[in-house]
Amino acid sequence: MKTYILRAMIISGLLGFSGSAFGDTIAEQLTLPPGFAISTFAEAPGARSLALAPELGVVFVSTRSDTIYAVPLTDEDGQHPTYPVLRGLNVANGIAWKDGFLYVAEQHRLTRYFVPSLDALPDAKAEILYDKLPDKRGHGWRYIAFHSDGALYMGIGAPCNVCTPQGLEGTITRFRPGHWDQPEIVARGVRNSVGFDQHPKTGTLHFSDNGSDGMGDDSPADEMNALSGEGQHFGFPWYGGGRDRTSQMRLIPAPKSTFPVVEYQAHVAPLGVDFYSGTHFPAEFQGDAFVAQHGSWNRSSRVGYQVVRVRFNDRGQVIGHEPFISGWLRPNSEVVGRPVDLEELPDGSLLISDDFKGRIYRVVYKKP
Repeated sequence: MKTYILRAMIISGLLGFSGSAFGDTIAEQLTLPPGFAISTFAEAPGARSLALAPELGVVFVSTRSDTIYAVPLTDEDGQHPTYPVLRGLNVANGIAWKDGFLYVAEQHRLTRYFVPSLDALPDAKAEILYDKLPDKRGHGWRYIAFHSDGALYMGIGAPCNVCTPQGLEGTITRFRPGHWDQPEIVARGVRNSVGFDQHPKTGTLHFSDNGSDGMGDDSPADEMNALSGEGQHFGFPWYGGGRDRTSQMRLIPAPKSTFPVVEYQAHVAPLGVDFYSGTHFPAEFQGDAFVAQHGSWNRSSRVGYQVVRVRFNDRGQVIGHEPFISGWLRPNSEVVGRPVDLEELPDGSLLISDDFKGRIYRVVYKKP
């Protein structure tokens, strides 16, 4: 990023947060495998989805409010100031970057902004691609990502705890460039997915899904699912998560359902998914997935609040999962962070957003 752009932001009062304004007390108390280190990269209030724009040298940061931020990857003084670039949005959670466009999925619509340079963004006009998304607050925070087939995929949650979804609700939906007004449902029975990524070898889309609340401390399982073909049904609302039937639908025959490839502990709230493809981490991490567990609220004792590593074999099959970063939930049940999304940087390090503290962390590997 050009330094003069940042200086102009500071002078005009747009710059709100600087990497020098906080300490790393929380990061210092997190637990990682030997050789890994984590530090605070930037601050962004309510930081949610991350979208890397390498051409601009920034990572965009979404929120569940009305604002999207940008954070430079490098700067002369080594800091990573954060500044708002878009405001006035309607639940600005879903973001993606491709070919000079910033795509934004709000609660009710999908838009994009042409951004040839970062200083052009404040004047960019929203191009409305689709404006008929279910405009309901419940699970109204969308997640989007581009697929290797060139299409944009979106998670559209069911606006309830347990109910019968209508229209695009409870789906993974595909938008093809040039046909934005013709959304295609590729998966149903998805209660609320707020994170997905493709396996780097198989190309299979793996997505997180949050199980239903109110079924007990240890039911139902939260999920990682594999979308291996169009038309799959993943069980909701007949199944609250995993193979646990909901009381509301117990007497109604369930459709043929695809069950998860990973069943997490109930209520850990898995969100962002990132398959690691860099070379900065040890070779055994290649092709494994990192998943952000946002943490529980509907449970008598808290669980989650960590990043887990899901291990895959050479055939793209899950062979296990384990904690990768823990410590955002303290032994006294104090919550000091809630990880949301993950983004791999060009150097192979990993960014993690935290909407509870409004931070972005960076994970690096230093040979022990």
